[in-house]
Amino acid sequence: MLSFALLSTPALFALRPLREVLIWLLRLDQPVPQRSDDEIAAEVARNYRWNFAVNLLDGVFFWFGFSFMSSATILPLFISKLTSNPLAFALLAMLAQGGWFLPQLLTANWVERLPRKKPVVVNLGLFLERLPVWFMVVAALMAGRWPLPALVLFFCSFAWHGLGAGAVATSWQDMIARCFPVERRGRFFGVTMFAGAGTGALGAGVSTWLLKAYPFPTSFVYCFLIAAVGIGVSWFFLALTREPAQLTNVPRQGIAQYLAGLPSLLRADHNFRRFLIARLLMALGGMGSGFVTVSAVYRWQIPDGTAGVYTAIYLAGQTAGNLLFGLLADRFGHKVCLELGALAAVLGFGMAWLAPVPAWYLLVFGVLGIVASAVMVPGILVVLEFSEPERRPTYIGITNTGVGIAGMVAPLLGAALASISYGWLFALGAVVNLVVWVLLHWWVREPRWENSGSR
Repeated sequence: MLSFALLSTPALFALRPLREVLIWLLRLDQPVPQRSDDEIAAEVARNYRWNFAVNLLDGVFFWFGFSFMSSATILPLFISKLTSNPLAFALLAMLAQGGWFLPQLLTANWVERLPRKKPVVVNLGLFLERLPVWFMVVAALMAGRWPLPALVLFFCSFAWHGLGAGAVATSWQDMIARCFPVERRGRFFGVTMFAGAGTGALGAGVSTWLLKAYPFPTSFVYCFLIAAVGIGVSWFFLALTREPAQLTNVPRQGIAQYLAGLPSLLRADHNFRRFLIARLLMALGGMGSGFVTVSAVYRWQIPDGTAGVYTAIYLAGQTAGNLLFGLLADRFGHKVCLELGALAAVLGFGMAWLAPVPAWYLLVFGVLGIVASAVMVPGILVVLEFSEPERRPTYIGITNTGVGIAGMVAPLLGAALASISYGWLFALGAVVNLVVWVLLHWWVREPRWENSGSR
C-alpha cells in the first residue's frame, strides 16, 4: 500500500513507535477514495466558501500575531537591546528571508506522494511552526538579567519557527492549490493577505503603544506573548480546512535519485529556468531589508516607539499591495505583479539610500511593504502554474529552496556592505531589483498563458 510505503525504509523512521505516531499524525492509515477529476472539482466547488472563510480567518489571526514579532522592525529593535554586532542582525535577516524557503525542496519528494497535505500543515505544523514562538516569550523574560543566554534562546526559537514553517510550507501551498481553482487563487490570497495585513497594522499600533508604555524587556514580553496567542488561534482555523484527498501516481524515489533528476527538469523547462534566475536575483536584491530599521536607529537615534509606527506603515503598504496584486493576478497573471514588486523595490531602496531626514523612512517602509506583498502573493502563486498538479511540490521546492539559499546569502552581503556604508547597501539593492524587472519583463513568459492546461 502506497501510504505505508512512504514511511517504510528511511532510517529516520526505523523506530517503530515514532513511525506509528507519524502514520497517525499524517493520517496515512486512512483510506483514500478513488474519484474522477470531475468529482474532485465538484467537492472543491462545494467547499469553496467554507475553505475561503476558515483560511481567511487563519490569515487574519496569523498576521495579527506576526505583526508583534515583525522581522523588519520589532525583532531588530529587540536584538539592538542585546548586542550591536552587525552579524546578529545579518543572522536575523538570514533566518527571516531564508528560513521559510530553505527546507522546501527537501520535503517536496515526500509531499508529492502524500494523498493528504493538511495533516502535515496542521499536525506537524503545530510542533514545528507554532510552538517555538512561546520560547521567544521566555527569551524576552530573560533579556533584562541574562542578555547573552536570552539572545541565544531567541535565535534558536526563531530558527525553529522559521525552518519548521518551511518544512510544512510545500504541503501548505499544495493544499491551497487543491482547495482553490486557479482563477480564484489570486482573489483568495489577495483578500486574505489584505485582511491579515490590515489586522497586522492594528497590531502594529498596539505594539507601538506597548513599546512606549513599558520599559525593556517588559514591552517585548507582551509583544511576543500576543504574537504566540495570535498565531495559535490562527492554527485553530487552519485546522478546519476541508481538503479533497487525492490518490497520486508519482513513483517512489530515494532522495539521491530525486535530486539527480532535477537538472534535467530545469534543462527541459526553459521558461521556468528563466523565471528561477530572475526570482533568485530578486531574493538577493532584498539584501538591505533587514537593515532599514537599524539604519534609522544609528543615523537618527529614533525612539523605540517609532519602530511600531514603521511596522504600521509597512503593513499598510503590504495591505494595499496584497489586494492590488490579488485582483490583478486573476485577470492578468502573476508575472506582471512581480514586475511591479521589483520596481517598488527599486523605489524603496532608492529612497532609503537618499533619505535626508528620518521622515523619509515612513515612505520607505510603505513601499517595502508593497514589495513584501509581491513576494507573498504573486511570488508564491505563480510557481503553482508552471507544472501539472502532480509535479507541483517539486516546482515549489526548487523555487523556494533556491530563494531560501539566496535569501540567506543576501544578508551576509548586506552585513558586509552595512559595515562600510548603509548608502552603498541600499544603492546596490535598488540596482539589482532594476535588473530583475528587466529580466521578468523581457525574458520570462507568463506561465498561465503558456501552460493553460496546468493547474
